[in-house]
Order: sequence, then C-alpha cells, then structure tokens
Amino acid sequence: MTFDRKLDEYVKLTAVLCVRNEAAFLLDWLAWHRSMGVTDFVVISNECDDGTDAMLDRLAELGWLTHLRNAPPYGKSGIQFSGLKLAQKTQAVRDADWLLVLDIDEFVNVHVGDRTLPALVNALPEATAITLTWRVFGNAGIVDYDDTPVPVQFTKAAPNQLPWPWRAAMFKTLYRNDKTYRNLGIHRPRNPVETRIADAHWFDGSGRALSEAWSTKRLFSDYSLDTRKLAQLNHYPLGAMHSYVLKSDRGRAVHNRDSLGLDYWVERNLNVEDDMSALPLWDRAAPILTTLSSDNILADLHAKAVLWRNSRFEQLLLQDQYRDLFGRLLMSAPSQPISQRHAQTLAKKAIKSQQNKAKPEAETP
Repeated sequence: MTFDRKLDEYVKLTAVLCVRNEAAFLLDWLAWHRSMGVTDFVVISNECDDGTDAMLDRLAELGWLTHLRNAPPYGKSGIQFSGLKLAQKTQAVRDADWLLVLDIDEFVNVHVGDRTLPALVNALPEATAITLTWRVFGNAGIVDYDDTPVPVQFTKAAPNQLPWPWRAAMFKTLYRNDKTYRNLGIHRPRNPVETRIADAHWFDGSGRALSEAWSTKRLFSDYSLDTRKLAQLNHYPLGAMHSYVLKSDRGRAVHNRDSLGLDYWVERNLNVEDDMSALPLWDRAAPILTTLSSDNILADLHAKAVLWRNSRFEQLLLQDQYRDLFGRLLMSAPSQPISQRHAQTLAKKAIKSQQNKAKPEAETP
C-alpha cells in the first residue's frame, strides 16, 4: 500500500523529528502535520524499546518518510543535535523549499487562510523565516494515559501572554531553505553565512517584521506582545501524569541523562485559558490517520506501543524514584501565573546573572 500526498506541489516543506519510545503518538502526529501541508518527513530514532523504530521502518517502506537510526555515542552536543546532523545529509532536507524542526509534543496551529503552512507562507511573502511561538498546554488534571489524539484531549493552556517562566516564549522556526544557514537547529537554524544574512527577513507569528537579532541568535519571542495571530505552536510538554512518568524515564531529548521532575512540571502545568482552536483541524487530520491505520502492520505496531506504555508505567512504579514522582504529581495543584511585578524581578535578576557570567574573572594577585 502506498499513500498519495494530495498536497500543494508548489512548496516542498520538510519537517524533521527526533523520537524515542513515541510509537503510540507517532501516527497522530504524522497525520496532523501532513494535513498542515508538510510534504516530507525526516524522522530520527534512537534506542527505542516500544517499536518506534519498527513503525518508522514500515512508514519508510510505504513512502511516507525518511527514517534514520541515531546510535550512540552521541558526542558532546547530545542526542538531538547528533540526529540533526544526520538529517542534514538527507535528500528530503537538501531539496526542501522550507524546513521546520519539531518535537513529538508540538503541533503546528495556523490561523490564517485555509490554516495550512503554505497559507502561512503565502500570508508573509517577504519572509524567509517565521517564528512559531509556543503556546504551552497544561495537564488539566488528567491522570491516565489514553489513546486519544493529544490536541483533542488537552485544551487548557497558559495565558496567551505570559511573562514567566521565560521558556514559555520559546519558538520553533519555519524557514526558507535558501542556504542562508548551514545547519539545522532545534529552535532555529544555525551557523549563518555572513554574506547572506543581510537578506534574511524574519517575521513573528503575528506578521511583524523582526530585527536582525532574530536572524542570528534570538530564541524567545517578546512575551509582552501577542505573537500568535497568524500561527502558533501548540506545545504539550506534560500530557497525562502516566505519560509524564514515562517521559521522565526516557530523559530529555537534548541531554538524555537529565531526568524530568516536579520543577519541569510546575513551570508548565498552566491550565488558565481554554484554547479550542486546534479541534477543527483534527477533522482534517482524522481521515489521514484512518488511511495510515488501515495498514495492518502499522495498526499492530500502534496497538503494541499502547500496551507497552501501560506495562512500562506499571514497571516504573516499582522503583522509588518514579513512584515518588507519580505521587507528587497527584498531590500537586495546577500552577498559577505569577504577578507582573514578580516576573519583572525574576527577569531582571536573570539578566544580571547572565551579565555577571559574561564578565572576565578578576586576576588573582
């Protein structure tokens, strides 16, 4: 069985994804982003236990994507950067008109035109890069993992404008593959070509032209502005409590030795506003998921991945570290945004801390 793209052929848009033990979410994520106008996927797997790599092999056989295995050692840059180095060599990345690096817990949400990425590109014809600012979605008190599409299940989000924590204003970058940047990056393209950078034109997700700082080094949108009028990146970093325990076990994508705990949870478990804007988009993705699931091999691998998640959770509860984490999640109330005054105090101290780190150390007499 093969699958037709049935997409606009005038723009070749490649999404790059790094995954580990995410097979239960993978088909939903692919269906969503194909419906958003992504024409090609490059997916890098590493040391999977749940059949993610086998699922990706099958999807590659069906012509859906390019699958790369990223084996250790990963080097000082970590798992995700080493995976991106592999992706850069693929035909799908080299030939792309536009590139976008995403994670499995991120879902593009376009508000303009027909609500696809090509519509966003057409709305900003002068742009060579468009920042997609996170909108962070909280856990909403959901305890058990359920095999339901993430954007449908989680609709409680942080305020649209949130001054703290600063990570809530991070973005991913949809950018034209015009050789201005030499390397893929997790949040933004890296290693710009000096002779080309002056021709880079960055815009935010509300259509504002951005300064040169964004074309070279910025990682955060201006939290005081609404940067999501044309598009946003729905970010679901927590999921159900069961899933978060598994995420802690998996480790972080950039630094696999860093375990996720209650600190990460508290900063992101904001459930202040309802954001239902993604729900109509699932209606467009659902038929694609049905087509994917009609492949018996994929359907079987998905079912086994769901069982694996439930079994792995039960195994983790036998370990003090993860049992304690799950208990603390159950005990923790949803987080609340801090006041503007306290946010400003924290921001000032953070800036001063960075300035102090940048100062050369005084010579010892």
